[in-house]
Amino acid sequence: MANHARDNLDRRSFLGKSLAAGAASALTILKPELVRGAGKERLRAGLVGCGGRGTGAATDLLTADPNVELVAMGDIFADKLQASLKNLCDPQFLSEESPKRVADFTGKPLGELTASITKRVKVDPDHCFVGFDAYRKVLASDIDFVLLCTPPGHRPTHFEAAVEAKKHIFTEKPISTDAVGARRFLAATEKARNLKLTVVAGTQRRSARETIETVQKIHDGAIGDVVSLGANYLSGPVLHVDHRDPSWGDMEWQHRGWYSFVWICGDQMVEQHIHTIDLCNWVAGAHPVSVVASGGAAWRPREELYGNIYDHLNADFTYPSGVHMLSACRQYPKGGYRKVWATIVGSKGRSDGSDLGAKGLDPQVQEHARLVASIRGDGPYANEGVQVAESTLTCIMARESAYSGLEITWDQVMASQQDLYPKAFDYKQAMEVPPLPVPGQNKFV
Repeated sequence: MANHARDNLDRRSFLGKSLAAGAASALTILKPELVRGAGKERLRAGLVGCGGRGTGAATDLLTADPNVELVAMGDIFADKLQASLKNLCDPQFLSEESPKRVADFTGKPLGELTASITKRVKVDPDHCFVGFDAYRKVLASDIDFVLLCTPPGHRPTHFEAAVEAKKHIFTEKPISTDAVGARRFLAATEKARNLKLTVVAGTQRRSARETIETVQKIHDGAIGDVVSLGANYLSGPVLHVDHRDPSWGDMEWQHRGWYSFVWICGDQMVEQHIHTIDLCNWVAGAHPVSVVASGGAAWRPREELYGNIYDHLNADFTYPSGVHMLSACRQYPKGGYRKVWATIVGSKGRSDGSDLGAKGLDPQVQEHARLVASIRGDGPYANEGVQVAESTLTCIMARESAYSGLEITWDQVMASQQDLYPKAFDYKQAMEVPPLPVPGQNKFV
């Protein structure tokens, strides 16, 4: 565990001017009242969820700003937390992550960036929290903001608690796996706005210079009126474990293999394809009003390891303007075609969502630069809660259409009583895995 002196790396030497103006809400610049200090005082961060994405988010944050320290970490698994902490203090690990991408783009020495990061990982043993209540202990620590990076089933509960604790927040996407959770998140987002708490979401294309500039040009008429949209996410399977240890209870097992279970993952449509869907919603300037979708499991065996998610899903969304978005996502094994892309067709041309802008800094680093700038008040105030919640609900709407075989409207999903979140938590908690949804049998609630 690192415990080093302050480094002198100057963020402005490699980040340049924030691109937040094109990605954040169009609000006035605020000096939030809830930060520990002003100016260049070190901000203290906590991490909740120490898997691969949590470790990546912490690396991105510490790469983005030299005046931030990581001081608390929490996870339900001690092995995940310790592995994450080890990696964050390992220059070799860091040299293959976001510091490398920033060094490649800016010409900044990679060793200088990695040394800066390891010096600012200041998580002592008393601030390593393990258990289902670890998030509360992180929030009770002396931190200014928190990174919420657990699997998405937990996001509404953790987000609500972070707002109640008056912490600024980076929240990974998606923000829920069901409509009840998404509405909880939206209510907490409004409270965060009233408290002037910063909320930045992990929909990083909103922080990519080339995408910001492209979407602005589309909105300004560069390709004429948008007449159709396409969103595609063709990738490989995501399996976090390849076996079940006999000592694991049902709840531990489902957390170890979380991507296979709808309640905690949301299915690929919600957990992964949200990136492309979010881009299309941004271009359209609205969320869809209805969707018809279909899907299934073409190759995933009906075995415990593979849970109850689909491996492919296709959807036809309709926006308020009458424009349609055709969407496809799938996770097929090695050998299948893999590509992620968007197609935006206008009356005078077309775009892929990033081809009309200049290349910028790694957006996963830039989103954290925006986060810190908003917290300090030296950049536009950012609260992205509504947009990431609407994109999450767009994906839930499509999933439920495919699962049920019905057309689902926005009004229906906003009134849905689907609540997948468990009511009790224990490593040995018994949890049945619902069967794979069958259209015509699976009911929309």
